[in-house]
Amino acid sequence: MTARSTSTDQPVSLAEAPTCQARNSAAFWTATGRSRGHEVIRRRGFVAVDGDERAGLRILIQEPDLDPGELAEVSELTRRAAGPVTTEDPFSSTDLSHLGMRNWQMPIMLRRPAPVGEPASDVIRVRRPEDLQAAERVVIDGFELDGFEPYRPGELFPPALIEQPGVDVFVASLDGAAAGACVSVVADGVGSHYWVGTASAFRSRGAGRAVMLGALAHMADLPATLTASKLGRPLYESLGYAVATPSTWWASPRLTA
Repeated sequence: MTARSTSTDQPVSLAEAPTCQARNSAAFWTATGRSRGHEVIRRRGFVAVDGDERAGLRILIQEPDLDPGELAEVSELTRRAAGPVTTEDPFSSTDLSHLGMRNWQMPIMLRRPAPVGEPASDVIRVRRPEDLQAAERVVIDGFELDGFEPYRPGELFPPALIEQPGVDVFVASLDGAAAGACVSVVADGVGSHYWVGTASAFRSRGAGRAVMLGALAHMADLPATLTASKLGRPLYESLGYAVATPSTWWASPRLTA
């Protein structure tokens, strides 16, 4: 993964968005895996981060044409995973139905470089351990990550995560408390966002918009992709993102981080 660049020579098209998202997601989960001390497995067609029984296994499909050996390795990794499994396929081209996992689709969205407005509430780029833990608690609560309960500080977002090149964590505050959080990643001149969440006590009060604006401000001159949930899509469209293509996700019964 490369550190942040200040410009992109060539515009990113909607057709290129799946590849950009695949590469950025691999960069994010590689950084996450390294910061957690988990094994990172790299192949031509996929990247896998093999975690423990709480973090689980995350597989990021990198090409639309996994060869038989790669598909067999993905299958074997899934079968022997210590915890829950999540596989992200931005190309929607790899069939994992033989593994008995559920699947669904979410849109990959692309935002071209453009000015960013000011957030309506305070947003900080995390530097202190206590702020990183606040972001961690927002995400665990907002995404209902029961697999990370009981809470262990630094398990979802280890301190080493924000030391990884191109990775930043942001927190938006309302009423003096952490209300929204997200992770941004810049790799190879493209940005993306992960874990854009709002604490349950602050939903529908603009915390998600605020933290997205704060995170976008440092990559306004770059193209940015993300994978949107149904609830998140209207927010992202209002921030200038356009739908590129559906991404297919596969998961064992308990979805994890």
